[in-house]
Amino acid sequence: MARIHEHAATSHFDDDMIRDWLRLARTPHVGPITFYRLLQKFGTARAALDALPDLAQTSGKHKKITPAPLADIDHELNALRKIGGQILCADDVRYPAPLRAVEDAPPIITVLGNIELLKRRCVGIVGARNASMNGRNFARKLAADLSATGIGVVSGLARGIDTAAHEGSLSGGTIAVVAGGIDIVYPPENQKLYDSIRAEGLIVAESPLAQEPFAQSFPRRNRVISGLSQGVVVVEASLRSGSLITARVAAEQGRDVFAVPGHPMDPRAEGTNSLIRDGAVMVRSAQDILDDLRTLQPDEFHTAAGVIPGGLFDRATGFVHDTKTSNPDDDVFADLDDDILDMMLDLGVRPVPTNPADLCEAILDHLSTTAVDVDDLIRTLGQPTAAVQSALLTLELSGRVQRLPGNRVVRLAA
Repeated sequence: MARIHEHAATSHFDDDMIRDWLRLARTPHVGPITFYRLLQKFGTARAALDALPDLAQTSGKHKKITPAPLADIDHELNALRKIGGQILCADDVRYPAPLRAVEDAPPIITVLGNIELLKRRCVGIVGARNASMNGRNFARKLAADLSATGIGVVSGLARGIDTAAHEGSLSGGTIAVVAGGIDIVYPPENQKLYDSIRAEGLIVAESPLAQEPFAQSFPRRNRVISGLSQGVVVVEASLRSGSLITARVAAEQGRDVFAVPGHPMDPRAEGTNSLIRDGAVMVRSAQDILDDLRTLQPDEFHTAAGVIPGGLFDRATGFVHDTKTSNPDDDVFADLDDDILDMMLDLGVRPVPTNPADLCEAILDHLSTTAVDVDDLIRTLGQPTAAVQSALLTLELSGRVQRLPGNRVVRLAA
Protein backbone atom coordinates (compact mmCIF):
# COMPACT_ATOMS: atom_id res chain seq x y z
CA MET A 1 0.00 0.00 0.00
CA ALA A 2 1.31 3.45 -0.86
CA ARG A 3 2.29 5.53 2.10
CA ILE A 4 -0.49 8.06 2.41
CA HIS A 5 1.54 10.52 4.48
CA GLU A 6 4.15 10.90 1.76
CA HIS A 7 4.46 14.64 1.26
CA ALA A 8 6.84 17.46 2.00
CA ALA A 9 7.69 18.17 5.62
CA THR A 10 7.24 21.64 6.98
CA SER A 11 9.20 23.71 9.46
CA HIS A 12 6.07 25.58 10.57
CA PHE A 13 4.31 23.78 13.40
CA ASP A 14 2.73 26.22 15.82
CA ASP A 15 1.40 25.29 19.25
CA ASP A 16 -2.16 24.86 18.00
CA MET A 17 -1.09 22.47 15.23
CA ILE A 18 0.98 20.42 17.66
CA ARG A 19 -1.95 20.26 20.07
CA ASP A 20 -4.29 19.09 17.29
CA TRP A 21 -1.86 16.43 16.07
CA LEU A 22 -1.27 15.19 19.59
CA ARG A 23 -4.97 15.09 20.36
CA LEU A 24 -5.77 13.09 17.23
CA ALA A 25 -2.86 10.73 17.84
CA ARG A 26 -3.99 10.15 21.44
CA THR A 27 -7.61 9.49 20.45
CA PRO A 28 -8.61 5.87 21.22
CA HIS A 29 -8.85 3.62 18.15
CA VAL A 30 -6.86 6.03 15.97
CA GLY A 31 -3.56 4.36 15.15
CA PRO A 32 -0.88 5.57 12.73
CA ILE A 33 -2.46 4.34 9.50
CA THR A 34 -5.86 5.68 10.48
CA PHE A 35 -4.25 8.97 11.50
CA TYR A 36 -2.67 9.51 8.10
CA ARG A 37 -5.82 8.45 6.28
CA LEU A 38 -7.85 11.00 8.23
CA LEU A 39 -5.23 13.67 7.61
CA GLN A 40 -5.27 12.89 3.91
CA LYS A 41 -9.04 13.06 3.78
CA PHE A 42 -9.59 16.21 5.84
CA GLY A 43 -6.37 18.12 5.27
CA THR A 44 -5.66 19.02 8.90
CA ALA A 45 -5.77 17.29 12.26
CA ARG A 46 -8.29 19.87 13.49
CA ALA A 47 -10.68 19.07 10.65
CA ALA A 48 -10.26 15.35 11.28
CA LEU A 49 -11.06 15.82 14.97
CA ASP A 50 -14.21 17.73 14.06
CA ALA A 51 -15.27 14.92 11.69
CA LEU A 52 -14.79 12.02 14.11
CA PRO A 53 -18.36 12.00 15.49
CA ASP A 54 -19.86 11.79 11.99
CA LEU A 55 -17.31 9.17 10.99
CA ALA A 56 -18.29 7.02 13.95
CA GLN A 57 -21.97 7.41 13.09
CA THR A 58 -21.41 6.03 9.59
CA SER A 59 -19.41 3.04 10.80
CA GLY A 60 -22.51 0.91 11.25
CA LYS A 61 -21.74 0.35 14.93
CA HIS A 62 -22.81 3.76 16.30
CA LYS A 63 -19.90 3.51 18.70
CA LYS A 64 -18.92 6.89 20.04
CA ILE A 65 -15.40 8.00 19.18
CA THR A 66 -14.35 10.82 21.48
CA PRO A 67 -11.14 12.77 20.85
CA ALA A 68 -8.66 12.82 23.69
CA PRO A 69 -9.66 15.50 26.24
CA LEU A 70 -7.95 18.83 25.70
CA ALA A 71 -7.10 18.98 29.39
CA ASP A 72 -5.10 15.76 29.06
CA ILE A 73 -3.29 17.07 26.00
CA ASP A 74 -2.38 20.36 27.66
CA HIS A 75 -1.22 18.50 30.76
CA GLU A 76 1.05 16.28 28.66
CA LEU A 77 2.48 19.24 26.75
CA ASN A 78 3.15 21.22 29.92
CA ALA A 79 4.71 18.26 31.69
CA LEU A 80 6.91 17.57 28.67
CA ARG A 81 8.13 21.16 28.56
CA LYS A 82 8.98 21.05 32.27
CA ILE A 83 11.42 18.19 31.75
CA GLY A 84 12.90 19.79 28.62
CA GLY A 85 11.29 17.47 26.08
CA GLN A 86 9.87 18.23 22.67
CA ILE A 87 7.15 16.87 20.39
CA LEU A 88 7.95 16.09 16.77
CA CYS A 89 5.07 15.62 14.33
CA ALA A 90 5.65 13.42 11.30
CA ASP A 91 5.32 16.43 8.98
CA ASP A 92 7.84 18.44 11.00
CA VAL A 93 11.09 18.92 9.09
CA ARG A 94 12.95 17.85 12.25
CA TYR A 95 11.20 14.45 12.30
CA PRO A 96 13.72 11.80 11.17
CA ALA A 97 13.28 11.16 7.45
CA PRO A 98 14.01 7.40 7.59
CA LEU A 99 11.26 6.91 10.17
CA ARG A 100 8.85 9.10 8.21
CA ALA A 101 9.27 6.73 5.26
CA VAL A 102 7.77 3.84 7.27
CA GLU A 103 4.15 3.10 6.39
CA ASP A 104 2.95 3.14 9.99
CA ALA A 105 5.40 5.73 11.31
CA PRO A 106 4.30 7.25 14.62
CA PRO A 107 2.44 10.50 13.86
CA ILE A 108 3.94 11.89 17.07
CA ILE A 109 7.20 11.17 18.86
CA THR A 110 8.48 12.80 22.00
CA VAL A 111 12.21 13.42 22.32
CA LEU A 112 14.45 14.33 25.23
CA GLY A 113 18.11 15.22 24.79
CA ASN A 114 20.24 16.01 21.75
CA ILE A 115 17.80 16.18 18.84
CA GLU A 116 20.69 16.69 16.39
CA LEU A 117 21.44 12.98 16.67
CA LEU A 118 18.37 12.30 14.52
CA LYS A 119 20.26 13.74 11.55
CA ARG A 120 22.90 11.00 11.66
CA ARG A 121 22.95 7.75 9.79
CA CYS A 122 22.04 5.20 12.43
CA VAL A 123 22.38 1.49 13.08
CA GLY A 124 20.17 -0.39 15.52
CA ILE A 125 21.70 -2.96 17.86
CA VAL A 126 19.34 -5.38 19.62
CA GLY A 127 19.55 -8.80 21.21
CA ALA A 128 18.97 -11.05 24.17
CA ARG A 129 18.09 -9.67 27.57
CA ASN A 130 19.78 -12.64 29.26
CA ALA A 131 22.88 -12.06 27.17
CA SER A 132 26.15 -13.81 27.84
CA MET A 133 29.19 -11.86 29.03
CA ASN A 134 30.81 -12.36 25.63
CA GLY A 135 27.67 -11.14 23.91
CA ARG A 136 27.50 -8.00 26.03
CA ASN A 137 31.19 -7.29 25.52
CA PHE A 138 30.87 -7.73 21.77
CA ALA A 139 27.82 -5.46 21.58
CA ARG A 140 29.59 -2.81 23.66
CA LYS A 141 32.66 -2.84 21.42
CA LEU A 142 30.58 -2.95 18.23
CA ALA A 143 28.62 0.10 19.36
CA ALA A 144 31.77 1.95 20.35
CA ASP A 145 33.45 1.25 17.01
CA LEU A 146 30.39 2.33 15.01
CA SER A 147 29.97 5.44 17.12
CA ALA A 148 33.61 6.37 16.54
CA THR A 149 32.89 6.62 12.80
CA GLY A 150 29.97 9.00 13.34
CA ILE A 151 27.25 6.36 13.09
CA GLY A 152 24.43 6.82 15.59
CA VAL A 153 23.60 3.71 17.62
CA VAL A 154 19.92 3.03 18.35
CA SER A 155 18.62 0.52 20.86
CA GLY A 156 15.76 -0.04 23.30
CA LEU A 157 17.24 0.48 26.80
CA ALA A 158 16.40 -3.12 27.70
CA ARG A 159 18.58 -5.39 29.79
CA GLY A 160 21.44 -7.27 28.19
CA ILE A 161 22.48 -6.38 24.65
CA ASP A 162 20.55 -3.10 24.54
CA THR A 163 22.25 -1.86 27.70
CA ALA A 164 25.68 -2.83 26.38
CA ALA A 165 25.04 -1.09 23.05
CA HIS A 166 24.06 2.14 24.79
CA GLU A 167 27.06 1.95 27.11
CA GLY A 168 29.45 1.48 24.21
CA SER A 169 28.09 4.41 22.21
CA LEU A 170 27.31 6.83 25.03
CA SER A 171 30.22 9.18 24.44
CA GLY A 172 29.53 9.30 20.71
CA GLY A 173 25.80 9.89 21.01
CA THR A 174 23.32 7.05 21.45
CA ILE A 175 19.55 6.98 20.89
CA ALA A 176 17.30 5.04 23.26
CA VAL A 177 13.78 4.24 22.06
CA VAL A 178 11.70 3.48 25.14
CA ALA A 179 8.52 1.43 25.24
CA GLY A 180 6.65 3.59 27.75
CA GLY A 181 6.44 7.32 28.18
CA ILE A 182 9.64 9.27 27.73
CA ASP A 183 9.83 9.92 31.47
CA ILE A 184 9.46 6.25 32.46
CA VAL A 185 12.65 4.27 33.07
CA TYR A 186 12.28 0.58 32.27
CA PRO A 187 13.86 -1.53 33.52
CA PRO A 188 14.33 0.51 36.72
CA GLU A 189 17.94 -0.61 37.16
CA ASN A 190 18.82 1.40 34.04
CA GLN A 191 18.04 4.71 35.76
CA LYS A 192 21.69 5.80 35.77
CA LEU A 193 22.09 4.85 32.10
CA TYR A 194 18.85 6.68 31.27
CA ASP A 195 20.16 9.82 32.99
CA SER A 196 23.42 9.60 31.05
CA ILE A 197 21.62 9.17 27.73
CA ARG A 198 19.34 12.09 28.56
CA ALA A 199 22.44 14.23 29.18
CA GLU A 200 24.63 13.04 26.30
CA GLY A 201 22.35 11.27 23.84
CA LEU A 202 18.66 11.20 22.94
CA ILE A 203 15.59 9.44 24.30
CA VAL A 204 12.65 8.81 21.96
CA ALA A 205 9.13 7.62 22.79
CA GLU A 206 5.87 7.08 20.96
CA SER A 207 3.78 6.43 24.08
CA PRO A 208 2.20 9.24 26.11
CA LEU A 209 4.13 10.84 28.93
CA ALA A 210 3.93 8.90 32.21
CA GLN A 211 2.58 5.75 30.54
CA GLU A 212 4.08 2.56 31.91
CA PRO A 213 5.12 0.05 29.22
CA PHE A 214 2.85 -2.92 28.59
CA ALA A 215 3.35 -6.09 26.57
CA GLN A 216 2.42 -4.66 23.19
CA SER A 217 4.50 -1.52 23.73
CA PHE A 218 7.70 -3.39 23.02
CA PRO A 219 7.00 -4.62 19.46
CA ARG A 220 5.72 -1.12 18.62
CA ARG A 221 8.96 0.29 19.98
CA ASN A 222 10.92 -2.19 17.86
CA ARG A 223 9.52 -0.79 14.62
CA VAL A 224 10.74 2.66 15.69
CA ILE A 225 14.22 1.30 16.41
CA SER A 226 14.43 -0.18 12.92
CA GLY A 227 12.67 2.82 11.39
CA LEU A 228 15.34 5.17 12.71
CA SER A 229 18.11 2.89 11.48
CA GLN A 230 19.71 2.15 8.16
CA GLY A 231 20.42 -1.34 9.36
CA VAL A 232 19.74 -3.52 12.41
CA VAL A 233 22.25 -5.84 14.07
CA VAL A 234 21.07 -8.77 16.19
CA VAL A 235 23.54 -9.93 18.84
CA GLU A 236 22.36 -13.16 20.52
CA ALA A 237 18.73 -14.18 20.13
CA SER A 238 16.81 -17.38 20.65
CA LEU A 239 14.31 -18.50 18.05
CA ARG A 240 11.50 -16.90 20.07
CA SER A 241 13.35 -13.70 20.86
CA GLY A 242 11.59 -10.40 20.40
CA SER A 243 14.76 -9.21 18.68
CA LEU A 244 13.72 -11.27 15.68
CA ILE A 245 10.59 -9.13 15.46
CA THR A 246 12.89 -6.14 15.05
CA ALA A 247 14.86 -8.00 12.37
CA ARG A 248 11.69 -8.96 10.53
CA VAL A 249 10.31 -5.43 10.68
CA ALA A 250 13.66 -4.04 9.56
CA ALA A 251 13.58 -6.29 6.50
CA GLU A 252 10.01 -5.21 5.72
CA GLN A 253 11.09 -1.59 6.01
CA GLY A 254 13.90 -2.14 3.52
CA ARG A 255 16.71 -1.93 6.06
CA ASP A 256 19.84 -4.02 6.12
CA VAL A 257 19.74 -6.92 8.57
CA PHE A 258 22.93 -8.08 10.27
CA ALA A 259 23.53 -10.89 12.75
CA VAL A 260 26.41 -11.99 14.93
CA PRO A 261 27.07 -15.76 14.72
CA GLY A 262 27.26 -17.89 17.84
CA HIS A 263 28.02 -21.40 19.00
CA PRO A 264 25.53 -23.93 17.56
CA MET A 265 24.93 -25.40 21.02
CA ASP A 266 24.00 -22.05 22.60
CA PRO A 267 20.22 -21.38 22.49
CA ARG A 268 21.02 -17.67 22.40
CA ALA A 269 22.66 -18.20 19.02
CA GLU A 270 19.81 -20.09 17.35
CA GLY A 271 18.04 -16.95 16.18
CA THR A 272 21.12 -15.16 14.90
CA ASN A 273 22.49 -18.24 13.17
CA SER A 274 19.12 -18.75 11.48
CA LEU A 275 19.14 -15.13 10.32
CA ILE A 276 22.54 -15.64 8.73
CA ARG A 277 21.39 -18.88 7.10
CA ASP A 278 18.44 -17.04 5.59
CA GLY A 279 20.38 -14.10 4.20
CA ALA A 280 21.39 -11.69 6.94
CA VAL A 281 24.90 -10.25 6.75
CA MET A 282 27.26 -11.97 9.17
CA VAL A 283 29.00 -9.56 11.52
CA ARG A 284 32.46 -10.16 12.94
CA SER A 285 33.33 -6.51 13.49
CA ALA A 286 32.00 -3.02 12.85
CA GLN A 287 33.76 -3.04 9.50
CA ASP A 288 31.38 -5.72 8.20
CA ILE A 289 28.52 -3.31 8.83
CA LEU A 290 30.28 -0.27 7.40
CA ASP A 291 31.21 -2.20 4.25
CA ASP A 292 27.66 -3.33 3.65
CA LEU A 293 25.49 -0.36 4.58
CA ARG A 294 23.58 0.77 1.54
CA THR A 295 23.34 4.47 0.76
CA LEU A 296 19.56 4.47 0.55
CA GLN A 297 17.84 7.81 0.32
CA PRO A 298 15.01 8.37 2.83
CA ASP A 299 12.32 7.87 0.17
CA GLU A 300 13.83 4.51 -0.76
CA PHE A 301 13.74 2.90 2.68
CA HIS A 302 10.28 1.39 2.15
CA THR A 303 11.01 -0.12 -1.27
CA ALA A 304 13.39 -2.92 -0.39
CA ALA A 305 11.14 -5.11 1.74
CA GLY A 306 12.12 -8.76 1.71
CA VAL A 307 15.83 -8.37 2.38
CA ILE A 308 15.53 -11.50 4.47
CA PRO A 309 13.64 -14.35 2.81
CA GLY A 310 10.34 -14.99 4.52
CA GLY A 311 11.25 -18.52 5.52
CA LEU A 312 12.91 -17.64 8.78
CA PHE A 313 10.04 -15.60 10.09
CA ASP A 314 7.48 -18.21 9.09
CA ARG A 315 9.41 -21.23 10.22
CA ALA A 316 11.29 -20.14 13.29
CA THR A 317 9.31 -17.39 14.95
CA GLY A 318 5.79 -17.29 13.63
CA PHE A 319 6.17 -13.52 13.75
CA VAL A 320 4.87 -12.76 10.27
CA HIS A 321 2.43 -10.02 11.21
CA ASP A 322 1.84 -11.57 14.60
CA THR A 323 -1.00 -9.72 16.31
CA LYS A 324 1.36 -8.99 19.17
CA THR A 325 3.25 -6.47 17.03
CA SER A 326 0.53 -3.84 16.99
CA ASN A 327 -1.73 -2.07 19.39
CA PRO A 328 -5.30 -3.47 19.33
CA ASP A 329 -6.54 0.11 19.66
CA ASP A 330 -4.84 1.02 16.38
CA ASP A 331 -6.26 1.63 12.97
CA VAL A 332 -10.02 1.50 13.21
CA PHE A 333 -10.36 2.71 9.62
CA ALA A 334 -6.97 1.58 8.36
CA ASP A 335 -6.36 0.68 4.73
CA LEU A 336 -9.86 1.39 3.45
CA ASP A 337 -9.88 2.12 -0.27
CA ASP A 338 -10.21 5.85 -0.89
CA ASP A 339 -13.55 5.53 -2.65
CA ILE A 340 -14.94 3.34 0.15
CA LEU A 341 -13.81 5.80 2.81
CA ASP A 342 -15.28 8.68 0.84
CA MET A 343 -18.58 6.88 0.59
CA MET A 344 -18.68 6.15 4.31
CA LEU A 345 -17.86 9.75 5.12
CA ASP A 346 -20.85 10.98 3.13
CA LEU A 347 -23.58 10.82 5.74
CA GLY A 348 -26.53 8.76 4.75
CA VAL A 349 -24.64 6.71 2.17
CA ARG A 350 -23.95 3.28 3.61
CA PRO A 351 -22.93 0.13 1.76
CA VAL A 352 -25.53 -2.47 2.72
CA PRO A 353 -25.74 -4.95 -0.18
CA THR A 354 -25.97 -7.91 2.23
CA ASN A 355 -26.95 -8.67 5.80
CA PRO A 356 -24.17 -7.02 7.84
CA ALA A 357 -24.40 -9.41 10.80
CA ASP A 358 -24.19 -12.49 8.58
CA LEU A 359 -21.29 -11.03 6.65
CA CYS A 360 -19.44 -10.23 9.87
CA GLU A 361 -19.79 -13.84 10.98
CA ALA A 362 -18.63 -15.09 7.59
CA ILE A 363 -15.56 -12.87 7.80
CA LEU A 364 -14.71 -14.15 11.27
CA ASP A 365 -15.03 -17.73 10.03
CA HIS A 366 -12.39 -17.00 7.38
CA LEU A 367 -9.95 -15.24 9.70
CA SER A 368 -7.45 -16.46 12.25
CA THR A 369 -4.53 -14.96 14.16
CA THR A 370 -2.45 -15.26 11.00
CA ALA A 371 -2.75 -12.15 8.85
CA VAL A 372 -4.46 -12.37 5.46
CA ASP A 373 -4.67 -9.91 2.61
CA VAL A 374 -7.97 -8.04 2.55
CA ASP A 375 -8.23 -8.30 -1.24
CA ASP A 376 -7.83 -12.08 -0.97
CA LEU A 377 -10.52 -12.15 1.70
CA ILE A 378 -12.90 -10.19 -0.53
CA ARG A 379 -12.31 -12.58 -3.42
CA THR A 380 -12.83 -15.60 -1.18
CA LEU A 381 -16.09 -14.26 0.24
CA GLY A 382 -17.43 -13.32 -3.18
CA GLN A 383 -19.11 -10.25 -1.70
CA PRO A 384 -18.95 -6.63 -2.90
CA THR A 385 -15.86 -4.77 -1.75
CA ALA A 386 -17.91 -2.03 -0.10
CA ALA A 387 -19.86 -4.55 1.96
CA VAL A 388 -16.75 -6.37 3.17
CA GLN A 389 -14.95 -3.14 4.04
CA SER A 390 -17.97 -1.91 5.97
CA ALA A 391 -18.24 -5.20 7.87
CA LEU A 392 -14.53 -5.13 8.67
CA LEU A 393 -14.96 -1.65 10.04
CA THR A 394 -17.75 -2.85 12.32
CA LEU A 395 -15.57 -5.73 13.50
CA GLU A 396 -12.69 -3.33 14.15
CA LEU A 397 -14.85 -1.06 16.25
CA SER A 398 -16.01 -4.03 18.30
CA GLY A 399 -12.42 -5.18 18.84
CA ARG A 400 -12.79 -8.49 17.00
CA VAL A 401 -10.35 -7.89 14.14
CA GLN A 402 -7.32 -5.70 13.63
CA ARG A 403 -6.03 -4.03 10.47
CA LEU A 404 -2.30 -4.22 9.82
CA PRO A 405 0.04 -2.36 7.46
CA GLY A 406 0.03 -3.72 3.93
CA ASN A 407 -3.77 -4.04 3.68
CA ARG A 408 -3.87 -7.11 5.93
CA VAL A 409 -6.22 -8.16 8.70
CA VAL A 410 -6.15 -10.63 11.60
CA ARG A 411 -8.75 -11.96 13.98
CA LEU A 412 -8.15 -11.02 17.60
CA ALA A 413 -8.45 -13.58 20.36
CA ALA A 414 -11.81 -13.47 22.12
